[in-house]
Amino acid sequence: MASKTDILMIDPMPESFNEQLGAPFRLHQFTSLEALGPLAERIEGVSTGGGSGLPRQIMDALPNLKVISVNGVGIDKIDLDECRRRSIRLATAQGVLTEDVADMAMGLMLDAMRGISASDRFVRANRWGRDPVPNAWSLKGKKIGIAGFGAIGKALAQRAAAFDTTIAYFSSRQQTDTPQYPFYPELRVLAEWADVLVLCVSGGARSYHMIDEDILQALGPDGVLINVARGSVVDEEALLQALQDGTIRGAGLDVFAEEPQVPEAFFSLDNVVLQAHRASATVETRHAMGRLVFDNLAAFFQGKPLLTPVL
Repeated sequence: MASKTDILMIDPMPESFNEQLGAPFRLHQFTSLEALGPLAERIEGVSTGGGSGLPRQIMDALPNLKVISVNGVGIDKIDLDECRRRSIRLATAQGVLTEDVADMAMGLMLDAMRGISASDRFVRANRWGRDPVPNAWSLKGKKIGIAGFGAIGKALAQRAAAFDTTIAYFSSRQQTDTPQYPFYPELRVLAEWADVLVLCVSGGARSYHMIDEDILQALGPDGVLINVARGSVVDEEALLQALQDGTIRGAGLDVFAEEPQVPEAFFSLDNVVLQAHRASATVETRHAMGRLVFDNLAAFFQGKPLLTPVL
């Protein structure tokens, strides 16, 4: 690349990645539409995170945008129809974060069942020896329902199987490469069957509030909900009510509807484990994700195929 191409960064990247990206590109951190000014016409590429996406008003302000490289797998906050209309190419970090997200789902499941975080708070409050030590529930023999059976769902199934659990899944279609796991075409039926329901679906309009009061009632008072998908998948008010009144036993949540704002009512509940949307937040995976953001942009502007294309 003879001259540097202008790239707009919606989310900040670590300094090491800025140095890497900055070699062939001229980087600009987004602050506001007003601050873009005449720069908007020079922007040909965008890097962003799955949680931020590319708001339509920013996309509309970039008349020469050619490619978007996502530091994640979420594309629910990018207008795909507009990308197609304008022939804007789109790449994500698909395949890079699968194992770590599956690990987090497994960790949340263990914590929610065994009460690891709750017991940590119990000990730190100096209650051991003063109050009865609470019992937890074993994972062995439990029925694990996985909603969304793509790469992450299948990686989780492999992990859960090692704990001597029974696994079934709900998906938009039956998977031909996993005949060992029963397929449930209706989410409510899977929720009725499961002891633990794990959400690995993609975000967007199709999955919006798919976990509502009805599904939580189907999961029942011995059921646990785990969400490593998107906060929009769950009706948070219904979930809070279900946790407070015992409609379900517990939950493990890595994602929320209005991140980073989390409803404060969750904070006082001992039957929910909370994380800061960090399922892929390991040193190794974040390095690989950042590298893929760069490699996709570099490939596009060198006239080569995107490494992990969506559009």
